Amino acid sequence: MILDLRELTTMFDYFIIATGTSRRQLHAMSEEIDHALEEGMGDRRIGIEGYEESRWILLDYGDLVIHLFDDETRRYYAIEELWGQAKRVHYESQYPKAAAGLQTNQPSDAPDPPADE
Repeated sequence: MILDLRELTTMFDYFIIATGTSRRQLHAMSEEIDHALEEGMGDRRIGIEGYEESRWILLDYGDLVIHLFDDETRRYYAIEELWGQAKRVHYESQYPKAAAGLQTNQPSDAPDPPADE
């Protein structure tokens, strides 16, 4: 889920909220996000919180803050409800079957991701 917070706060512009199914998956998501943003966009992370416990990993890129949750912690904190007035940004994954926490009823013509992703 992507929340556009520009009309609600000056602290950051966007939240990305995703759910992983295990500590290992949350670590992999965090590391891949770091790699993709640094290598692909030249954007360096300012801070990280929660990596060791891995129930809620927060990646701070300044205007963009990414929240990676396990399912129980995401339901408990419900930050998408806390920021309920934020606009939701529509996003279609290149790999819809691999998108964590994304449910869709529409068929996709996108190819399945490679087995190593």
